[in-house]
Amino acid sequence: MNRQILKLAIPSILANITVPIVGMVDVAVAGHLNGTEGLAAAAFIGAISVGTMLFDLLYWNFGFLRAGTGGMTAQALGRGDMTECANLLVRSVALALAIALGIWIIQWPFEKGAFLLVKCSPEVKALALRYFHIRIWAAPATLSLMCLRGWFIGMQDTVSSMATDLIVNSVNIVGSIVLALGIGSFAGFGFPGVALGTLLAQYSGLTFAVTRLIVKYRSKVFSDFNFEKCRESFRGSELRRFMTMNKDLFYRSLCFLAVYVGFTVISARYGDLMLASSAILMKLLMIFSFFVDGFAYAGEALTGRYIGEKSLADTRKAIRYVFYWSGGVVLLFTAVYGLGSEPLTRIMTSDPEVLDACGKFLPWLLLMPLIGCAAFTWDGIYVGATASVSLKYSMIWAAVSFFTVWIIGFFAFGLSTDGLDFAAGGNASVIADRAIHVLMAAYFAHLLARAAVLTLRYRKDIIQRWFEES
Repeated sequence: MNRQILKLAIPSILANITVPIVGMVDVAVAGHLNGTEGLAAAAFIGAISVGTMLFDLLYWNFGFLRAGTGGMTAQALGRGDMTECANLLVRSVALALAIALGIWIIQWPFEKGAFLLVKCSPEVKALALRYFHIRIWAAPATLSLMCLRGWFIGMQDTVSSMATDLIVNSVNIVGSIVLALGIGSFAGFGFPGVALGTLLAQYSGLTFAVTRLIVKYRSKVFSDFNFEKCRESFRGSELRRFMTMNKDLFYRSLCFLAVYVGFTVISARYGDLMLASSAILMKLLMIFSFFVDGFAYAGEALTGRYIGEKSLADTRKAIRYVFYWSGGVVLLFTAVYGLGSEPLTRIMTSDPEVLDACGKFLPWLLLMPLIGCAAFTWDGIYVGATASVSLKYSMIWAAVSFFTVWIIGFFAFGLSTDGLDFAAGGNASVIADRAIHVLMAAYFAHLLARAAVLTLRYRKDIIQRWFEES
Protein backbone atom coordinates (compact mmCIF):
# COMPACT_ATOMS: atom_id res chain seq x y z
CA MET A 1 0.00 0.00 0.00
CA ASN A 2 2.84 2.39 0.79
CA ARG A 3 4.35 1.75 -2.63
CA GLN A 4 1.03 2.43 -4.34
CA ILE A 5 0.51 5.65 -2.40
CA LEU A 6 4.01 6.91 -3.15
CA LYS A 7 3.71 5.91 -6.82
CA LEU A 8 0.65 8.14 -7.06
CA ALA A 9 1.66 10.89 -4.64
CA ILE A 10 5.27 11.61 -5.62
CA PRO A 11 4.52 12.69 -9.22
CA SER A 12 1.71 14.93 -7.92
CA ILE A 13 3.99 16.43 -5.28
CA LEU A 14 6.76 17.07 -7.82
CA ALA A 15 4.26 18.85 -10.04
CA ASN A 16 2.64 20.68 -7.15
CA ILE A 17 6.00 22.00 -5.94
CA THR A 18 6.16 24.08 -9.09
CA VAL A 19 2.64 25.50 -8.58
CA PRO A 20 3.45 27.73 -5.58
CA ILE A 21 6.79 28.49 -7.23
CA VAL A 22 4.83 29.94 -10.16
CA GLY A 23 2.85 32.13 -7.79
CA MET A 24 6.01 33.10 -5.93
CA VAL A 25 7.78 33.95 -9.19
CA ASP A 26 4.85 36.10 -10.30
CA VAL A 27 4.94 37.92 -6.96
CA ALA A 28 8.74 38.11 -7.09
CA VAL A 29 8.71 39.57 -10.63
CA ALA A 30 6.11 42.11 -9.51
CA GLY A 31 8.09 42.82 -6.35
CA HIS A 32 11.18 43.63 -8.39
CA LEU A 33 9.38 46.03 -10.72
CA ASN A 34 9.76 48.64 -7.98
CA GLY A 35 9.91 52.13 -9.50
CA THR A 36 8.80 51.16 -13.02
CA GLU A 37 5.85 53.17 -14.34
CA GLY A 38 6.40 55.39 -11.30
CA LEU A 39 4.82 52.82 -8.94
CA ALA A 40 6.05 51.08 -5.77
CA ALA A 41 6.50 47.30 -5.49
CA ALA A 42 3.45 47.00 -3.21
CA ALA A 43 1.20 48.19 -6.06
CA PHE A 44 2.51 45.52 -8.46
CA ILE A 45 2.25 42.77 -5.82
CA GLY A 46 -1.25 43.90 -4.91
CA ALA A 47 -2.23 43.87 -8.59
CA ILE A 48 -1.02 40.26 -8.94
CA SER A 49 -3.13 39.34 -5.89
CA VAL A 50 -6.24 41.09 -7.18
CA GLY A 51 -5.71 39.91 -10.77
CA THR A 52 -5.31 36.31 -9.61
CA MET A 53 -8.42 36.70 -7.48
CA LEU A 54 -10.42 37.76 -10.55
CA PHE A 55 -9.58 34.47 -12.23
CA ASP A 56 -10.27 32.51 -9.08
CA LEU A 57 -13.68 34.18 -9.07
CA LEU A 58 -14.17 32.55 -12.47
CA TYR A 59 -12.25 29.29 -12.32
CA TRP A 60 -12.83 28.13 -8.75
CA ASN A 61 -16.52 27.86 -9.56
CA PHE A 62 -15.59 25.20 -12.08
CA GLY A 63 -13.15 23.17 -9.97
CA PHE A 64 -15.70 20.35 -10.19
CA LEU A 65 -14.35 19.68 -13.70
CA ARG A 66 -11.24 18.14 -12.12
CA ALA A 67 -12.69 16.70 -8.94
CA GLY A 68 -15.83 15.20 -10.45
CA THR A 69 -13.97 13.71 -13.39
CA GLY A 70 -11.24 12.19 -11.21
CA GLY A 71 -13.43 10.43 -8.65
CA MET A 72 -15.89 8.97 -11.15
CA THR A 73 -13.11 7.87 -13.51
CA ALA A 74 -11.33 6.03 -10.67
CA GLN A 75 -14.53 4.14 -9.85
CA ALA A 76 -15.14 3.28 -13.52
CA LEU A 77 -11.56 2.00 -13.77
CA GLY A 78 -12.08 -0.13 -10.66
CA ARG A 79 -15.13 -1.69 -12.33
CA GLY A 80 -13.12 -2.27 -15.52
CA ASP A 81 -15.51 -0.07 -17.54
CA MET A 82 -13.25 1.56 -20.16
CA THR A 83 -16.23 2.86 -22.14
CA GLU A 84 -17.39 4.91 -19.19
CA CYS A 85 -13.83 6.16 -18.65
CA ALA A 86 -13.88 7.53 -22.20
CA ASN A 87 -17.39 8.95 -21.75
CA LEU A 88 -16.37 10.84 -18.62
CA LEU A 89 -13.53 12.63 -20.39
CA VAL A 90 -15.73 13.56 -23.35
CA ARG A 91 -18.48 14.92 -21.07
CA SER A 92 -16.14 16.98 -18.95
CA VAL A 93 -14.16 18.51 -21.83
CA ALA A 94 -17.36 19.40 -23.71
CA LEU A 95 -18.67 21.09 -20.57
CA ALA A 96 -15.34 22.90 -20.09
CA LEU A 97 -15.39 24.36 -23.60
CA ALA A 98 -18.99 25.52 -23.21
CA ILE A 99 -18.07 27.23 -19.93
CA ALA A 100 -15.02 28.89 -21.54
CA LEU A 101 -17.22 30.36 -24.25
CA GLY A 102 -19.55 31.72 -21.56
CA ILE A 103 -16.59 33.28 -19.73
CA TRP A 104 -15.51 35.13 -22.87
CA ILE A 105 -19.05 36.43 -23.34
CA ILE A 106 -19.46 37.75 -19.77
CA GLN A 107 -15.95 39.11 -19.23
CA TRP A 108 -16.90 42.81 -19.45
CA PRO A 109 -19.85 42.76 -16.99
CA PHE A 110 -17.85 40.39 -14.78
CA GLU A 111 -14.93 42.78 -14.34
CA LYS A 112 -17.29 45.69 -13.66
CA GLY A 113 -19.14 43.72 -11.00
CA ALA A 114 -15.95 42.40 -9.42
CA PHE A 115 -14.58 45.86 -8.75
CA LEU A 116 -17.80 46.87 -7.04
CA LEU A 117 -16.73 44.37 -4.37
CA VAL A 118 -12.96 44.81 -4.46
CA LYS A 119 -11.78 48.09 -3.02
CA CYS A 120 -8.18 48.87 -3.84
CA SER A 121 -6.08 51.81 -4.93
CA PRO A 122 -6.57 53.15 -8.51
CA GLU A 123 -3.04 52.04 -9.39
CA VAL A 124 -3.69 48.44 -8.30
CA LYS A 125 -7.03 48.37 -10.15
CA ALA A 126 -5.52 49.59 -13.42
CA LEU A 127 -2.70 47.04 -13.27
CA ALA A 128 -5.07 44.19 -12.33
CA LEU A 129 -7.31 44.95 -15.31
CA ARG A 130 -4.35 44.87 -17.69
CA TYR A 131 -3.46 41.44 -16.29
CA PHE A 132 -7.09 40.23 -16.63
CA HIS A 133 -7.57 41.36 -20.23
CA ILE A 134 -4.56 39.32 -21.39
CA ARG A 135 -5.01 36.16 -19.35
CA ILE A 136 -8.75 35.78 -20.09
CA TRP A 137 -7.91 34.31 -23.51
CA ALA A 138 -6.47 31.21 -21.84
CA ALA A 139 -9.93 30.12 -20.55
CA PRO A 140 -10.47 27.14 -22.95
CA ALA A 141 -7.04 25.72 -22.19
CA THR A 142 -7.30 26.29 -18.42
CA LEU A 143 -10.69 24.59 -18.08
CA SER A 144 -9.85 21.70 -20.41
CA LEU A 145 -6.67 21.06 -18.42
CA MET A 146 -8.78 20.70 -15.27
CA CYS A 147 -10.65 17.85 -16.95
CA LEU A 148 -7.52 16.16 -18.27
CA ARG A 149 -5.72 16.35 -14.91
CA GLY A 150 -8.70 14.82 -13.12
CA TRP A 151 -9.03 12.08 -15.72
CA PHE A 152 -5.34 11.17 -15.54
CA ILE A 153 -5.55 10.94 -11.72
CA GLY A 154 -8.66 8.78 -11.94
CA MET A 155 -6.79 6.45 -14.32
CA GLN A 156 -4.08 6.09 -11.61
CA ASP A 157 -1.73 7.96 -13.96
CA THR A 158 -0.35 10.82 -11.91
CA VAL A 159 2.79 10.76 -14.09
CA SER A 160 0.84 12.17 -17.03
CA SER A 161 -0.79 14.74 -14.76
CA MET A 162 2.64 15.61 -13.35
CA ALA A 163 4.20 15.98 -16.79
CA THR A 164 1.37 18.28 -17.88
CA ASP A 165 1.74 20.44 -14.79
CA LEU A 166 5.50 20.61 -15.19
CA ILE A 167 5.12 21.83 -18.76
CA VAL A 168 2.56 24.46 -17.73
CA ASN A 169 4.49 25.66 -14.72
CA SER A 170 7.94 25.65 -16.34
CA VAL A 171 6.71 27.66 -19.32
CA ASN A 172 4.88 29.98 -16.92
CA ILE A 173 7.97 30.64 -14.80
CA VAL A 174 10.36 31.19 -17.71
CA GLY A 175 7.78 33.05 -19.77
CA SER A 176 6.82 35.45 -16.97
CA ILE A 177 10.44 36.29 -16.15
CA VAL A 178 11.53 36.76 -19.75
CA LEU A 179 8.42 38.55 -20.99
CA ALA A 180 8.23 40.86 -17.96
CA LEU A 181 11.87 41.58 -17.14
CA GLY A 182 13.48 40.80 -20.49
CA ILE A 183 16.63 38.94 -21.43
CA GLY A 184 19.71 40.14 -23.32
CA SER A 185 18.77 42.92 -25.71
CA PHE A 186 15.03 42.26 -25.17
CA ALA A 187 13.83 44.72 -22.51
CA GLY A 188 10.60 42.87 -21.73
CA PHE A 189 7.02 44.14 -21.58
CA GLY A 190 7.03 44.99 -17.88
CA PHE A 191 3.96 44.03 -15.83
CA PRO A 192 1.87 42.70 -18.80
CA GLY A 193 4.59 40.11 -19.40
CA VAL A 194 3.46 38.21 -16.29
CA ALA A 195 0.02 37.62 -17.85
CA LEU A 196 1.50 36.79 -21.26
CA GLY A 197 3.68 34.12 -19.63
CA THR A 198 0.58 32.49 -18.11
CA LEU A 199 -1.31 32.60 -21.42
CA LEU A 200 1.55 30.88 -23.24
CA ALA A 201 1.88 28.26 -20.50
CA GLN A 202 -1.77 27.16 -20.54
CA TYR A 203 -1.85 26.42 -24.26
CA SER A 204 1.55 24.70 -24.09
CA GLY A 205 0.21 22.41 -21.36
CA LEU A 206 -2.98 21.63 -23.28
CA THR A 207 -0.99 20.69 -26.39
CA PHE A 208 1.16 18.32 -24.36
CA ALA A 209 -1.78 16.72 -22.48
CA VAL A 210 -3.76 15.98 -25.64
CA THR A 211 -0.66 14.48 -27.26
CA ARG A 212 -0.07 12.31 -24.19
CA LEU A 213 -3.71 11.20 -24.21
CA ILE A 214 -3.56 10.11 -27.84
CA VAL A 215 -0.25 8.28 -27.51
CA LYS A 216 -0.99 6.42 -24.26
CA TYR A 217 -4.76 5.80 -24.24
CA ARG A 218 -5.87 5.61 -27.87
CA SER A 219 -5.82 1.79 -27.94
CA LYS A 220 -6.55 1.09 -24.28
CA VAL A 221 -9.57 3.35 -23.79
CA PHE A 222 -10.61 4.90 -27.10
CA SER A 223 -10.00 2.04 -29.55
CA ASP A 224 -13.70 1.55 -30.41
CA PHE A 225 -14.90 5.01 -29.48
CA ASN A 226 -16.78 6.69 -32.34
CA PHE A 227 -19.21 9.51 -33.03
CA GLU A 228 -22.25 7.47 -32.02
CA LYS A 229 -20.69 6.51 -28.68
CA CYS A 230 -19.77 10.16 -28.20
CA ARG A 231 -23.45 11.06 -28.56
CA GLU A 232 -24.44 8.25 -26.17
CA SER A 233 -22.10 9.65 -23.51
CA PHE A 234 -24.54 12.55 -23.12
CA ARG A 235 -27.48 10.30 -22.28
CA GLY A 236 -28.45 7.85 -19.53
CA SER A 237 -28.07 7.42 -15.77
CA GLU A 238 -24.31 7.96 -15.73
CA LEU A 239 -24.77 11.42 -17.25
CA ARG A 240 -27.35 12.27 -14.56
CA ARG A 241 -24.94 11.04 -11.87
CA PHE A 242 -22.14 13.11 -13.41
CA MET A 243 -24.27 16.26 -13.44
CA THR A 244 -25.62 15.70 -9.91
CA MET A 245 -22.13 15.32 -8.46
CA ASN A 246 -20.85 18.34 -10.35
CA LYS A 247 -23.78 20.41 -9.10
CA ASP A 248 -22.81 19.63 -5.49
CA LEU A 249 -19.17 20.39 -6.22
CA PHE A 250 -20.18 23.65 -7.91
CA TYR A 251 -21.93 24.79 -4.72
CA ARG A 252 -18.82 23.74 -2.79
CA SER A 253 -16.71 25.85 -5.15
CA LEU A 254 -18.93 28.86 -4.51
CA CYS A 255 -18.22 28.54 -0.80
CA PHE A 256 -14.49 28.23 -1.48
CA LEU A 257 -14.80 31.33 -3.57
CA ALA A 258 -16.63 33.24 -0.85
CA VAL A 259 -13.82 32.54 1.63
CA TYR A 260 -11.04 33.39 -0.82
CA VAL A 261 -12.69 36.55 -2.11
CA GLY A 262 -13.56 37.57 1.43
CA PHE A 263 -9.92 37.15 2.42
CA THR A 264 -8.64 39.26 -0.48
CA VAL A 265 -11.34 41.93 -0.28
CA ILE A 266 -10.78 42.39 3.45
CA SER A 267 -7.01 42.62 2.87
CA ALA A 268 -7.47 45.23 0.15
CA ARG A 269 -9.61 47.43 2.44
CA TYR A 270 -6.67 47.88 4.81
CA GLY A 271 -4.17 49.21 2.28
CA ASP A 272 -1.72 47.94 -0.33
CA LEU A 273 0.78 46.94 2.35
CA MET A 274 -1.63 44.56 4.08
CA LEU A 275 -2.80 43.24 0.71
CA ALA A 276 0.78 42.49 -0.32
CA SER A 277 1.80 40.87 2.99
CA SER A 278 -1.32 38.71 3.23
CA ALA A 279 -0.81 37.57 -0.38
CA ILE A 280 2.73 36.46 0.45
CA LEU A 281 1.57 34.61 3.58
CA MET A 282 -1.02 32.70 1.55
CA LYS A 283 1.60 31.78 -1.05
CA LEU A 284 3.74 30.31 1.73
CA LEU A 285 0.78 28.30 3.06
CA MET A 286 0.12 27.02 -0.44
CA ILE A 287 3.54 25.32 -0.43
CA PHE A 288 2.31 23.08 2.39
CA SER A 289 -1.13 22.52 0.87
CA PHE A 290 0.28 21.30 -2.42
CA PHE A 291 2.50 18.74 -0.66
CA VAL A 292 -0.50 17.39 1.24
CA ASP A 293 -2.57 17.49 -1.94
CA GLY A 294 -0.15 14.99 -3.47
CA PHE A 295 -1.29 12.45 -0.88
CA ALA A 296 -4.90 13.64 -1.17
CA TYR A 297 -4.76 12.83 -4.90
CA ALA A 298 -3.38 9.39 -4.03
CA GLY A 299 -6.28 8.97 -1.60
CA GLU A 300 -8.71 10.06 -4.31
CA ALA A 301 -7.36 7.62 -6.89
CA LEU A 302 -7.09 4.63 -4.54
CA THR A 303 -10.38 5.22 -2.71
CA GLY A 304 -12.26 5.46 -6.01
CA ARG A 305 -10.54 2.42 -7.45
CA TYR A 306 -11.15 0.21 -4.38
CA ILE A 307 -14.75 1.32 -4.14
CA GLY A 308 -15.13 0.33 -7.80
CA GLU A 309 -13.58 -3.04 -6.94
CA LYS A 310 -15.87 -3.36 -3.87
CA SER A 311 -12.90 -3.94 -1.54
CA LEU A 312 -13.66 -2.63 1.96
CA ALA A 313 -10.35 -3.78 3.46
CA ASP A 314 -8.26 -2.02 0.82
CA THR A 315 -10.38 1.13 1.03
CA ARG A 316 -9.85 1.41 4.80
CA LYS A 317 -6.17 0.59 4.53
CA ALA A 318 -5.60 3.18 1.78
CA ILE A 319 -7.32 5.90 3.81
CA ARG A 320 -5.35 5.06 6.95
CA TYR A 321 -1.99 5.01 5.20
CA VAL A 322 -2.68 8.22 3.29
CA PHE A 323 -3.25 9.96 6.62
CA TYR A 324 0.04 8.58 7.95
CA TRP A 325 1.91 10.16 5.06
CA SER A 326 0.02 13.46 5.36
CA GLY A 327 0.92 13.57 9.05
CA GLY A 328 4.57 13.33 8.11
CA VAL A 329 4.15 16.37 5.87
CA VAL A 330 2.76 18.30 8.85
CA LEU A 331 5.89 17.63 10.90
CA LEU A 332 8.12 18.65 8.00
CA PHE A 333 6.39 21.96 7.34
CA THR A 334 6.08 22.92 10.97
CA ALA A 335 9.89 22.83 10.98
CA VAL A 336 10.16 24.62 7.59
CA TYR A 337 7.91 27.49 8.67
CA GLY A 338 9.59 27.73 12.05
CA LEU A 339 13.12 27.96 10.65
CA GLY A 340 12.86 29.22 7.07
CA SER A 341 9.92 31.58 6.75
CA GLU A 342 12.02 34.75 6.67
CA PRO A 343 14.30 33.61 3.80
CA LEU A 344 11.26 32.43 1.85
CA THR A 345 9.65 35.85 2.28
CA ARG A 346 12.78 37.61 1.04
CA ILE A 347 12.67 35.56 -2.16
CA MET A 348 9.28 37.07 -3.01
CA THR A 349 10.04 40.73 -2.33
CA SER A 350 12.91 43.04 -1.51
CA ASP A 351 10.63 45.86 -0.33
CA PRO A 352 11.50 46.63 3.35
CA GLU A 353 7.97 47.69 4.29
CA VAL A 354 6.41 44.51 2.92
CA LEU A 355 9.06 42.37 4.64
CA ASP A 356 8.41 44.08 7.97
CA ALA A 357 4.65 43.56 7.62
CA CYS A 358 5.07 39.85 6.81
CA GLY A 359 7.32 39.29 9.83
CA LYS A 360 4.53 40.26 12.23
CA PHE A 361 2.16 37.58 10.99
CA LEU A 362 4.38 34.60 10.17
CA PRO A 363 3.59 32.78 13.48
CA TRP A 364 0.17 31.95 12.03
CA LEU A 365 1.91 29.64 9.57
CA LEU A 366 2.94 27.39 12.46
CA LEU A 367 -0.72 26.78 13.34
CA MET A 368 -2.10 26.11 9.88
CA PRO A 369 -0.50 22.76 8.85
CA LEU A 370 -1.98 20.57 11.61
CA ILE A 371 -5.62 21.31 10.91
CA GLY A 372 -5.08 21.94 7.20
CA CYS A 373 -3.70 18.42 6.81
CA ALA A 374 -7.00 16.81 7.83
CA ALA A 375 -9.08 19.16 5.68
CA PHE A 376 -7.04 18.69 2.50
CA THR A 377 -6.60 14.91 2.86
CA TRP A 378 -10.29 14.27 3.52
CA ASP A 379 -11.16 16.33 0.44
CA GLY A 380 -9.27 13.90 -1.80
CA ILE A 381 -10.76 10.81 -0.13
CA TYR A 382 -14.31 12.14 -0.40
CA VAL A 383 -13.79 13.03 -4.08
CA GLY A 384 -12.67 9.45 -4.75
CA ALA A 385 -15.77 8.19 -2.94
CA THR A 386 -17.92 10.64 -4.97
CA ALA A 387 -19.40 11.78 -1.63
CA SER A 388 -20.18 15.20 -3.05
CA VAL A 389 -23.01 16.06 -0.65
CA SER A 390 -20.69 16.01 2.36
CA LEU A 391 -18.06 18.00 0.50
CA LYS A 392 -20.70 20.63 -0.21
CA TYR A 393 -21.89 20.85 3.40
CA SER A 394 -18.36 20.90 4.81
CA MET A 395 -17.60 24.03 2.77
CA ILE A 396 -20.89 25.67 3.71
CA TRP A 397 -19.92 25.31 7.37
CA ALA A 398 -16.38 26.44 6.57
CA ALA A 399 -17.62 29.64 4.91
CA VAL A 400 -19.98 30.33 7.82
CA SER A 401 -17.09 29.84 10.28
CA PHE A 402 -14.79 32.17 8.34
CA PHE A 403 -17.22 35.08 8.23
CA THR A 404 -18.46 34.52 11.80
CA VAL A 405 -14.95 34.78 13.22
CA TRP A 406 -14.23 37.86 11.10
CA ILE A 407 -17.42 39.63 12.22
CA ILE A 408 -16.75 38.82 15.89
CA GLY A 409 -13.18 40.10 15.58
CA PHE A 410 -14.34 43.14 13.63
CA PHE A 411 -16.49 44.34 16.52
CA ALA A 412 -14.24 43.08 19.31
CA PHE A 413 -11.18 44.99 18.03
CA GLY A 414 -12.97 48.11 16.80
CA LEU A 415 -12.15 47.67 13.12
CA SER A 416 -13.80 49.94 10.56
CA THR A 417 -15.86 49.21 7.45
CA ASP A 418 -13.77 51.87 5.70
CA GLY A 419 -10.49 50.08 6.35
CA LEU A 420 -7.87 52.55 7.54
CA ASP A 421 -10.18 55.57 7.20
CA PHE A 422 -11.79 54.93 10.54
CA ALA A 423 -12.49 56.91 13.70
CA ALA A 424 -10.50 60.05 14.35
CA GLY A 425 -7.32 59.50 16.31
CA GLY A 426 -6.95 55.88 15.12
CA ASN A 427 -3.52 54.49 14.36
CA ALA A 428 -3.45 53.05 10.84
CA SER A 429 -0.64 50.54 11.43
CA VAL A 430 -2.21 49.25 14.66
CA ILE A 431 -5.57 48.78 12.95
CA ALA A 432 -3.96 46.98 10.00
CA ASP A 433 -2.09 44.65 12.39
CA ARG A 434 -5.28 43.80 14.26
CA ALA A 435 -7.17 43.24 11.03
CA ILE A 436 -4.74 40.72 9.61
CA HIS A 437 -4.59 38.76 12.88
CA VAL A 438 -8.38 38.52 12.89
CA LEU A 439 -8.31 37.56 9.21
CA MET A 440 -5.82 34.75 9.86
CA ALA A 441 -7.96 33.49 12.76
CA ALA A 442 -10.98 33.42 10.42
CA TYR A 443 -9.04 31.42 7.83
CA PHE A 444 -7.94 28.96 10.52
CA ALA A 445 -11.58 28.56 11.61
CA HIS A 446 -12.64 27.67 8.08
CA LEU A 447 -10.01 24.89 7.92
CA LEU A 448 -11.16 23.57 11.29
CA ALA A 449 -14.81 23.42 10.17
CA ARG A 450 -13.92 21.52 6.98
CA ALA A 451 -11.87 18.94 8.87
CA ALA A 452 -14.50 18.46 11.59
CA VAL A 453 -17.47 17.90 9.26
CA LEU A 454 -15.66 15.41 7.02
CA THR A 455 -14.22 13.48 9.97
CA LEU A 456 -17.65 13.11 11.57
CA ARG A 457 -19.36 11.97 8.34
CA TYR A 458 -16.68 9.46 7.22
CA ARG A 459 -18.36 6.26 8.38
CA LYS A 460 -21.81 7.17 7.08
CA ASP A 461 -20.82 8.64 3.72
CA ILE A 462 -18.04 6.25 2.71
CA ILE A 463 -18.15 2.97 4.68
CA GLN A 464 -21.89 2.57 5.09
CA ARG A 465 -22.81 4.02 1.72
CA TRP A 466 -20.53 1.85 -0.39
CA PHE A 467 -20.13 -1.31 1.66
CA GLU A 468 -22.54 -1.89 4.56
CA GLU A 469 -25.67 -0.82 2.66
CA SER A 470 -24.70 -2.82 -0.41
